[in-house]
Amino acid sequence: MESRVQIVAILVSLALLGVVLELVRRRRLMERYSLLWLVCAAVLLALSIWRDLLDKFANLVGVAYAPSAIFIVALGFILLLLLHFSLVISRLADQSKVLAQRLGLVQNELDEVRAELEAARERQTDPEHIHS
Repeated sequence: MESRVQIVAILVSLALLGVVLELVRRRRLMERYSLLWLVCAAVLLALSIWRDLLDKFANLVGVAYAPSAIFIVALGFILLLLLHFSLVISRLADQSKVLAQRLGLVQNELDEVRAELEAARERQTDPEHIHS
């Protein structure tokens, strides 16, 4: 790998690692979601630093120009992240539906209680009901 390309790959990997750690530190990214990002940054950093590892991986997947194998790895991690977030979104959508249904039931019960209270107040203030 050209030294310039290798340096850029190392810097980008370190920047990704630093950004993820900073987001976790500021509690902007939860730890469970940061694990995939941290693994991605670590693998990209390892492939950027160890040329032999990158060459072996490139030969294994049949890539002629080893630095472009880094993009294959990054694309693989992006696909994993997309799948992971799709699972999270699906679970949250199901939970939102259940919560909306429960809220509807509670709202219905509240409306019934309010109607009963209003009817009870009307009976108490009705002059015919009092004199009977």
